[in-house]
Amino acid sequence: MAETSDGPLAARASSKALAHLWMILGVIVVAFPIYYVVIASTHSTQTILRPPLPLLPGAEAYSNYKNAFSGGISKMGGVSLWRLLGNTTLIALGIAIGKIAISMASAYAIVFFRFPLRMVCFWVIFITLMLPIEVRIQPTYKVMVDLGLIDTYPGLILPLIASATATLLFRQFFMTIPHELLEAARVDGAGPWRFFKDILWPLSLTNVAAIFVIQFIYGWTQYLWPLLVTNSNEMNTIVIALKKMISFADADTPWSLVMVTSVLAILPPILVVVFMQRWFVKGLVETEK
Repeated sequence: MAETSDGPLAARASSKALAHLWMILGVIVVAFPIYYVVIASTHSTQTILRPPLPLLPGAEAYSNYKNAFSGGISKMGGVSLWRLLGNTTLIALGIAIGKIAISMASAYAIVFFRFPLRMVCFWVIFITLMLPIEVRIQPTYKVMVDLGLIDTYPGLILPLIASATATLLFRQFFMTIPHELLEAARVDGAGPWRFFKDILWPLSLTNVAAIFVIQFIYGWTQYLWPLLVTNSNEMNTIVIALKKMISFADADTPWSLVMVTSVLAILPPILVVVFMQRWFVKGLVETEK
């Protein structure tokens, strides 16, 4: 009997070890490029251009980061690193908050209000999933030109704040809220705004956090649209600045500053995910329910 009982236990232990091995390999594959960039940011340009790059931190970390923050990047692109980070943060926050506000309002109307063509409106919103910004970029750019929003923050943010995905997620969550809760609010004399503010909003905080993380990263990594609607270096994002810093000739590219800028470009999204991880996972699970 002992031999037969040891068999399933051994099989379970080996499968668990194999699963952990695959997880570790996955983490290494995903994290190694980030580690490589962080290590490269601590070496000089000459060391980076002379392969192989050491896998241990170098002695140039302080000077590289000090040079980047004290004007080294502005000498190349005409705009400081602080301005690049500020522009990107403002755009990412504007897109995330705008998407949440519009998506919650539309999902609230579709679920809790009864009006003609309600489901038609929802499906029209849902169909826009097939029309990303790359598909409608020409007419959207024409609208921005006509409104005089080129090289402005509203021009960078407004065309990207509508989100069919967030509307769908909020709709699915709102549909799980018992109808009796709405009836009880009506009996207490709560109107639509009070029901939203006092009941629906607190219940939706985890979903808001999950969608905020997704949309913040989406806004932070935008490249095509900011490249199209910005003509001034002062309006550049950090992703566009990275592209402008890289020259066709390796010898002309300040790779130490490029690596520092790359680290600073990926650090805020990572911090957002790390600090909001619990809310992010909880919000996704509750949305699926």
